[in-house]
Amino acid sequence: MRILGVIPSRYASTRLPGKPLVDIGGKSMVQRVVEQALQCARLDAVVVATDDERVAEHVRSFGGDVVMTSVEHPSGTDRCYEALVIKGRDRFDAVVNIQGDEPFIVPAQIDELCDCLVQPGVRIATLAQVVTDDRDLDDPGEVLITTDVHQNALYFSRAAIPFLRDGGNGPRHARFRFLKHVGLYAYTADALASIVRLAPSSLEKAEALEQLRWLENGLPVRIGLTDHPSFCVDTPADLEEARKRVQ
Repeated sequence: MRILGVIPSRYASTRLPGKPLVDIGGKSMVQRVVEQALQCARLDAVVVATDDERVAEHVRSFGGDVVMTSVEHPSGTDRCYEALVIKGRDRFDAVVNIQGDEPFIVPAQIDELCDCLVQPGVRIATLAQVVTDDRDLDDPGEVLITTDVHQNALYFSRAAIPFLRDGGNGPRHARFRFLKHVGLYAYTADALASIVRLAPSSLEKAEALEQLRWLENGLPVRIGLTDHPSFCVDTPADLEEARKRVQ
């Protein structure tokens, strides 16, 4: 399977303006993501998809591959599909959507996702981690997942799912294997072409989670498990923490 890694990278960010170009230990955020992605054994190519010429010019300056995409895209998924079309749908069988604000993403984690996608019958895949801290269950910034016995997603939610009816004693995560979402996605080219044509769904609007649109339309999402840590830089405080990590 020929897999294209796409890094959606928007310059505009409400909480951290110019996020792709912020400096982290002498390299920009986007450069660090590109360099990590290029280490993945499973990816045949890596491209940054942006709607801002400042980002595009910077990516070219360090030798990265970049495509200019529409400013009208409502999500990174739509931007990924345009990048696939630009790079050539006949050249790639699948796409991995790599978050542009994870400068320390572990290459092996992307490979884990690709390994999940190549399983028979899988068209969309993403990753999850086992919850080890109850605080994650009450954080609306964390997305929880329930799965069926085949590791296909039943539901994604910003609430703690499932609800533990029996109050019990001790931490909740010790009484049930809760799963929290890791924001990497992989799609076969035909699945990606299908989901960008879907209208926003009622569950998606309720939870502000795009993946619920896919489930509502009957598209299974396979969940792979990972032990690799994730760190997203989304605020000035996150940026300061990222800079400390490279000192």
